[in-house]
Amino acid sequence: MPTSSASTTDAAKTANSGGVQSLERAFDLLERMADAGGEVGLSELSAASGLPLPTIHRLMRTLVACGYVRQQPNRRYALGPRLIRLGESASRLLGTWARPYLARLVEETGETANMALLDGDEIVYVAQVPSKHSMRMFTEVGRRVLPHSTGVGKALLAHTPPDEVRALLARTGMPAATEKTIITPEGFLAALEQVRQVGYAVDDNEQEIGVRCLAVSVPESPTAAAISISGPAGRVTEAATEKIVPVLQEVALDLSAALASTGGQG
Repeated sequence: MPTSSASTTDAAKTANSGGVQSLERAFDLLERMADAGGEVGLSELSAASGLPLPTIHRLMRTLVACGYVRQQPNRRYALGPRLIRLGESASRLLGTWARPYLARLVEETGETANMALLDGDEIVYVAQVPSKHSMRMFTEVGRRVLPHSTGVGKALLAHTPPDEVRALLARTGMPAATEKTIITPEGFLAALEQVRQVGYAVDDNEQEIGVRCLAVSVPESPTAAAISISGPAGRVTEAATEKIVPVLQEVALDLSAALASTGGQG
């Protein structure tokens, strides 16, 4: 992303790029707003981006006029509703791209395969290929769950700074889906440390009794994403885990490469 030095060089660069720098800056501001929870003040954006206030004000006015940002009564700026349609369409497309890789997971592990994203403070499932077993786990596409009780949630938050994890948990709470759900921030942070050590996350009867889930993040995904397999605890045993995890990690790397090539330079 361009840095904010309002200089003659910047002005010339903007002119020569036909306004592309302004577009980059606008998207950078939108992403910073999302990282901040969706609502920020101009001074916060200026401090985070390094852009001068007049530049940010001009960009935000344009985004407000287009419906991608709205100004709150308290003068702060929030992400606008017009972004929802773009996000939903992009999520569907990402799920479509992922399906062949999930199908490969099902073929090689025999269990239901899922793809999930971190959307704000929640996990949303964007793609699934069901197991061919008569007894299989269904996590429907579009379902939203809290991160603390899921394998994909642990995989997605494993490398998030502890203070940010604590803040998220404070916002969502940690309700118990089962008696095995982790319900303390300390317990969840310990689980994230385990994910970092072993390279994968486990949901062991924490979202649903009788169901185990194994998950890994998709490296360098354009948006935070994880893939998982889920199945009955009697099939997804410790012995099965040793065979399934390398497959999950390999498919995640292949999916990452495919997403990178899809979003490559034109």
